[in-house]
Amino acid sequence: MVRIGVLTPSSNTVLEPLTIAMLAGLTQVSVHFSRFPVTEIALSPAALGQFDDAPILAAAELLAHARVDAILWSGTSSGWLGFEADTRLVRRITAATGIAAGTSMLALNEILARTGVRRLGLVTPYLDTVQARLVAQYATLGIACPAERHLGLSENFAFSEVTPARIAGMVREVAAEGVDAVAVVCTNLRAAGLVAGLERELGVPVYDTVATAVWQALCLTGIDPALLAGWGRLFAPLTAIA
Repeated sequence: MVRIGVLTPSSNTVLEPLTIAMLAGLTQVSVHFSRFPVTEIALSPAALGQFDDAPILAAAELLAHARVDAILWSGTSSGWLGFEADTRLVRRITAATGIAAGTSMLALNEILARTGVRRLGLVTPYLDTVQARLVAQYATLGIACPAERHLGLSENFAFSEVTPARIAGMVREVAAEGVDAVAVVCTNLRAAGLVAGLERELGVPVYDTVATAVWQALCLTGIDPALLAGWGRLFAPLTAIA
């Protein structure tokens, strides 16, 4: 049995059922979750302080008690903290637990690099200030975000109440502006189940950050992501993501 550990914001109600649904067909895999406090997404000192490494590492160490084979931070905070925050976190998790680690955003960035994306459509629920920080972070990677939509929300729980129809509408709008791919950046949006249908409709890849964490978990544990066919292009045979 392969055990996957997932770190979860405390007020997130979406990523756990979605992750379980995505992995449900893999009888050789079990998934286990550990939470730490996150209730607001903003650039205030208090909101940023939620993502200090200490509580995240404590949650990771609890997952290590379950002898998981990989630990994934299924969250997008490095989009506004700086991608190096996730690089540091992964290194610290592995140092503390001896377990391979990854994150939604590092996985997304790896996929964008491997597929040569230079024009990214960005869909989020975030505030103007957070969205601007995210766009600026992608500019440091040489990726422009010429089309973006965001909802101006800050309460993390509220993200889960955004309807799938609203999410799909935002994806359609940014795709219509001519991008190489669309990223739905937030692990408390109900987007992963929409991806395959939107990709067929729009003809561009759509990458959801719950799904990128799952993809990374499978890669870290030696399981072919293509076993999750039906969840979008991300889970095409490995040779297609290159």
